[in-house]
Amino acid sequence: MALMQDTDPVRAGTARRRSRRREPGPSRRQRTPLHLAGYAILLLVCISIPVPRALAAAAVPPGVWLMGTKVAIQIFDCNGMLCGRVVWLKAPLNPQGLLKRDKLNPDPALRQRQVCGPTIIWNVRSDGDNRWEGGWFYNPDDGATYRVSMELKSPDVISARIYSNLPIFGETRTLVRVPMGTSAGWC
Repeated sequence: MALMQDTDPVRAGTARRRSRRREPGPSRRQRTPLHLAGYAILLLVCISIPVPRALAAAAVPPGVWLMGTKVAIQIFDCNGMLCGRVVWLKAPLNPQGLLKRDKLNPDPALRQRQVCGPTIIWNVRSDGDNRWEGGWFYNPDDGATYRVSMELKSPDVISARIYSNLPIFGETRTLVRVPMGTSAGWC
């Protein structure tokens, strides 16, 4: 009996594909040292790509900043974060002529400290170029602590968003850089 050749082109193509799979060489599950070296080079290239500007840490803009017309805050770096302390009050004295005290502080032990001098902005972390998020702002006027995010708008202007729970329900304050010691009321 004579062998019949398969003349069906679909089945003939399937047979050729099957024969290719059986060729010697690394399978998909087996990797040669050359393959592993390629993956290592790809990994090194990915690691060496520079960090985007949005992820780069912003330098804290040190200096004295007037917030509104009643208080000046000295901004400084505290362990890589932005912090600020009161260094000037428009009216540093109470009606009795004594330095104002933090009488509305929720901690009774702190109610006798002066309003001028303590840190009222802390733990504000860099969130890219000229932006800081996730920090805290203590307001001695009402004794409450709020969340704060800040953005350096220009070398002499900072925009601060102060809020309780969600930024949308807060208020924005503008801080303007001022020279230190130019008027009465400095701590």
